[in-house]
Amino acid sequence: MTSVKPYTSPGSRGRKSAGVRQEVRCAVRFPIALPVVLASDEGEFSAVTRNVSANGVLFALDHELQAGLKINFSLRMPGAVLGTPHDVLVHCAGRVVRCSLSQSQYLAAATIDDYRFAEQ
Repeated sequence: MTSVKPYTSPGSRGRKSAGVRQEVRCAVRFPIALPVVLASDEGEFSAVTRNVSANGVLFALDHELQAGLKINFSLRMPGAVLGTPHDVLVHCAGRVVRCSLSQSQYLAAATIDDYRFAEQ
């Protein structure tokens, strides 16, 4: 079984306690690159996940997305990451919370407001 270590962003928000920065995330993020198509009222956009958690996803893409934009996407989560014998397809609905340009790509963070597992 392949083990994926949780992602801790060096620039993420946190609290300082005795000079040590502590992560203040609600869910563990996993650094995983999955191809995905984001569907919205503005069209469809190809992206790649940078990290995924139970609460949200960070996408890398070639287009800027506006904060508040509602998106739908599906992720095929590897069984090795989930600890299951097979990959799991998850259909998600969420919204973009921020988007910024990083070198040559945009990084869009989105919440996962609703999800459902596809029957396989």
